[in-house]
Amino acid sequence: MTSTTPSSRTRRRSGYNVPLHYAICIGVAVVMLVPLVFMFAGALKADANVLDDGGSWRALIPTDPSLDNFVRAWERSDFGRLLLNSLVVCGTTVVLGLVVNSMFGYALARLRWTGRNAVLAVIVALIIIPFEALAIPLLLMVTEMGWLDTYQAQIIPFVANPFFVYLFYSFFLSLPRELEEAARIDGAGPWRTFRSVIVPLSQPAYASVAILSFLMTWGQLLWPVMTTRSEEVRPLPVGIAVFQTLPPLRWGDIMAFAAMMTIPTLIVFLIFQRAFVQGVAAQAVKE
Repeated sequence: MTSTTPSSRTRRRSGYNVPLHYAICIGVAVVMLVPLVFMFAGALKADANVLDDGGSWRALIPTDPSLDNFVRAWERSDFGRLLLNSLVVCGTTVVLGLVVNSMFGYALARLRWTGRNAVLAVIVALIIIPFEALAIPLLLMVTEMGWLDTYQAQIIPFVANPFFVYLFYSFFLSLPRELEEAARIDGAGPWRTFRSVIVPLSQPAYASVAILSFLMTWGQLLWPVMTTRSEEVRPLPVGIAVFQTLPPLRWGDIMAFAAMMTIPTLIVFLIFQRAFVQGVAAQAVKE
């Protein structure tokens, strides 16, 4: 009679779990990718065929693919202007946010100053407050400052983000203090230490925050609807909401608009995906 040791049972159990984990990941990926594939397939179809075979897998295969929908969507919606607005808002928000949130996170993680723990508690508390609860007071403040229908109304309120501050704070805590102490012995102050030592070691954290900030800003709808009035500063999410109400209703054009709006997010993620995955993995190991 053979007996199994606890280690062999653990290995056998883990061997069974691996295919299950892969199956779950594949299933989740399929669920997420099907709408994306349907959107791109619809953007390449003739308008009359976009909703054909909507209940079968044939809806995911474009028949007689053409770029006509993309051309019409670009011209009818003034897509170039909307794209420029979104790039300005997202680019500025991401860049300023990386600077402000990382410096704030470093100050919380490494510097010692009066009230630091209280500020950290406030940062954690602010993470759980939904933006909808602050939208009306923030709109009144923006109106009083005369920022309605401007870029700064869409940028300034979202530069400092408590979630990103806490993410940087957590990452900086995981870095070895010996490197900072060595820089301090060489005569470097807090700013030079942060710029020359911390920033180069924190590329995964910066990439993670850049991607998350870009996605959050790129797809934001509620705040631009509240603060924009003209196409001069209107971003893409508001643009597609207006575009789908314009006659004539063409589902192919709407799909093409959505596809063009999605492409920049895919490009950003593909560029930074390695650093993003490293940042997520580092946080997971730390936790």
